[in-house]
Amino acid sequence: MSIQRVMVVLVAFFHGLTAFALPSSTTSQALDSRSSMEPRAGADPNLTGYLGAFFLGADPFVYFYLSNGNDAISFKALNKGSPVVKPTKGTKGVRDPAIVSGGGAEAGKKWYIIGTDLNIGSTTWDAAQRTGSRGIFIWESTDLVTWTGERLVTVEDVTAGMVWAPEAIWDSGKGAYMVFWASKFYPSSDSSHKGSPSNTQIRYAYTSDFKTFSAPQTYIDKSPTDIIDLTILTLQDGSLLRFMKDESRKTVFVEASESGLFGNWTRAGGTLAIIQSGVEGPAAYLDNKAPGRVHLLLDFYGSDGYRPFESTNPGSNGGWTASSRTNFPSNLRHGSVLPINQTCYDALVKKWG
Repeated sequence: MSIQRVMVVLVAFFHGLTAFALPSSTTSQALDSRSSMEPRAGADPNLTGYLGAFFLGADPFVYFYLSNGNDAISFKALNKGSPVVKPTKGTKGVRDPAIVSGGGAEAGKKWYIIGTDLNIGSTTWDAAQRTGSRGIFIWESTDLVTWTGERLVTVEDVTAGMVWAPEAIWDSGKGAYMVFWASKFYPSSDSSHKGSPSNTQIRYAYTSDFKTFSAPQTYIDKSPTDIIDLTILTLQDGSLLRFMKDESRKTVFVEASESGLFGNWTRAGGTLAIIQSGVEGPAAYLDNKAPGRVHLLLDFYGSDGYRPFESTNPGSNGGWTASSRTNFPSNLRHGSVLPINQTCYDALVKKWG
């Protein structure tokens, strides 16, 4: 065979391998969903600390806590223990604050805080679920220090009783943020919401600017079980974990997916497997120094708030152990933790000490 013909064959062969290795935009939804998630690095030398955003007991404002160095379970209050964000709209109270990292063109340049519009001191739990806020609180920042643009955006229609514990994750396949929250619904004929509602479901919508949102759809419905407080964590290999509270049984459990946000989710240990009972508001984050280690804060709402747990087998409901609480503050309530670099760490210290 001539050299020219050998070259032609080799070029055709490697072209075929390339076409096989790089799926087109028509690849199945499961593969596309997985590839659209940008993995967050573990043991990343660029990450040198953690910023936590929480509310405190009866104080529905945003409080910042900064890690002591790069210790994932050692935190100190910023701003002398005073809130860094206090809402002026809606109920003038915000719970369940989540810090959302910018994605796409906003990666490393923009962050958002989103949270629940709820001041329980001015209402009751029953009223908050029947005729509560249907909006999401939103603030934005370019440095994690200055937070502006407060807005309260309605995301559900009048049949929803409430919108609770919103969080978001960047989906590069969509080029937008997937925002999700918990809601229950009443028949359109029951405009005052006095009857029996649906079970509580996890809903989602997409946004590129946290100002306009797509029409919401149901993401998780485990009828008749009530599900709230969803959070999603991307592991180093691109697989996903989603932690949530079974509000009917008052437990928190984890499910895992290797096929993306809309792929196949499995619950290790079966349908009754749990991480912990009597808790809510799971907040999960990767360890900056130890590859494979995941930290999980669970809010013991009937006691002293968040307590830290950890695992090197985070997809297992039975693989979690309690972490040291020696330098972990008491009475922190449902929030989130964001791994940060030294520039952000220094800016936070300079601003709030």
